[in-house]
Amino acid sequence: MSLHEYAARQGFLLLDGGLATELERAGHDLNDPLWSAKVLLEDPGAVEAAHLAFLEAGADCVTTATYQATFAGLDARGVDRAAAEAVMRGAVELAIRARDRFWRIGPRGTGRLPPLVAASVGPYGAFLADGSEYRGDYGIGRDALAGFHRKRWRLLAESGADILACETLPSFDEARILARMAEDAPHKPAWFSFTCRDDGHLSDGTPVGEVAAWADRAPGVTAVGVNCTDAALAPALVGALADGTRKPVLAYPNVRGAFDPDTKRRAAAEAAPDWGEACRGWIAAGAVGVGGCCGVGPGDIRRMRAALTPSPSGA
Repeated sequence: MSLHEYAARQGFLLLDGGLATELERAGHDLNDPLWSAKVLLEDPGAVEAAHLAFLEAGADCVTTATYQATFAGLDARGVDRAAAEAVMRGAVELAIRARDRFWRIGPRGTGRLPPLVAASVGPYGAFLADGSEYRGDYGIGRDALAGFHRKRWRLLAESGADILACETLPSFDEARILARMAEDAPHKPAWFSFTCRDDGHLSDGTPVGEVAAWADRAPGVTAVGVNCTDAALAPALVGALADGTRKPVLAYPNVRGAFDPDTKRRAAAEAAPDWGEACRGWIAAGAVGVGGCCGVGPGDIRRMRAALTPSPSGA
């Protein structure tokens, strides 16, 4: 099953929510440079349980805990190359195991399609753990940036994940570097999702329309979207992307407020959206894949599922 098949057969792909949020709710302290990847080392069963909770809530796709799992970050924790590879492969296996367990005991006669597993590829700013994934001001050259990403990209592209999720990207340059890697691994589709400073620009200031035009012609880009961005900005951003590309558009924004790089937490949002109504709005604006990011839990995903698949009686 692919993203395109989901779009054709179901009309939408419901993504999961904030994995880190669920791990925090389970009692894990993520104030750490590894963030959610810390739990891969300490309590991998909690990661699998979080994946399962999102699937049971209605998600069609779960995203692995590899967003902040990098060779450089794990090396700084004293994890050698071989062990780091095992951690990242293990993260994919946790998601696959949760998916397979759900499908064995899961929905029968509901019309649900087999869920997907997306291997998360976070930006360089996630490794820095200083909030620069919301700015893109890394201060390193393109060659160094490519070198940082290349080993993890190859490992995840060869994993059992169905798709790579290049997400929370603040920088157009970084996206183009990753897209070139995707061209070299055509057997593994990849989506590209960006953080945005307002309703028309990426965090680095690139106009969203320019990104849409690039995505439309880039062979390594399967889908393009926005995530880890204020939900209020999603309709305009989705519309701008959909106007500029024929490829699927994704929207999985935040419920929470500004990110604090010191505590690795987000402030409470002034007002959370009605997720059911919101996701219908994103689809009306042109999105195919919808879901949530920081602060969005299984309950919110359940509300989205109910809104997108009303009961036969119309109740």
